[in-house]
Amino acid sequence: MDTLKAEKRSMETKAKRLRREGYVTGNVFGHDIEGSIPVKITKAEADRLLKKKKKGSQIMLDLEGQQYDVLIKEIDFDTLKGQAIEMDFQALVKGEKVHSVAEVVLVNHEKVQSGVVEQKLEEIAYKALPEALVETVEVDLSGLKAGDVVKVKDLAIAADKDVVLVTDPEAVVVTVTVPHNAPIPETDAEEAEEAEK
Repeated sequence: MDTLKAEKRSMETKAKRLRREGYVTGNVFGHDIEGSIPVKITKAEADRLLKKKKKGSQIMLDLEGQQYDVLIKEIDFDTLKGQAIEMDFQALVKGEKVHSVAEVVLVNHEKVQSGVVEQKLEEIAYKALPEALVETVEVDLSGLKAGDVVKVKDLAIAADKDVVLVTDPEAVVVTVTVPHNAPIPETDAEEAEEAEK
C-alpha cells in the first residue's frame, strides 16, 4: 500500500501561507479521532502520490510516525496551476463500512463498432468495509455500437456482494450515439426544415 508522509499543522498558521510555502493542507477525521487532525503535506510528496492515486484511493498515512489506514476522501485542486491544494482523509476502522467512490475507466475505445462514446458518469458512489474498497471500475467498450447504453447495474461493482451501491443502479454510465455528421434520412431532414420555418 502506498504511504504518504504528513505533519500535524498548527491552526495559527493560515492555510494560504502554508500553500505559499509549498505545502498541501488537509484534515484527517474518523470514528476513532476526536474532531479532526489538521495536517500539512509537502507539495512534492502530494504530487508523487497523486500520480498513482486519486479520490477514493486507500493509502497509509504516516503522520509523524503514527500510521493511519485512510481513504482519500476529498481533493481540491487549483485548476489554474493544476495542483492539489487541500486533501482530506478518512481514517478507516476495521469492521465499519465507509462511503467512497470508484472512478469509472473506459477501456477498448478502439473496439467500438460504430457511434460516438459519451461518458455520463465519472465516478460511482458506494459503501463497503475497508478490505472491500474499490478504486476503479472498468467499462469494456468492445463490441458496443450506436444506440447502446451501459448502466451502473451492468458493471462488475454492481455484482460485488461486498459493496452497497449508493449511485442509482439505473444511472447511465456510457452511451453510444450516432455521429452528428452521419447522413440524416431524408424524411427527418424535411421535418427539421419544416420545424425551422
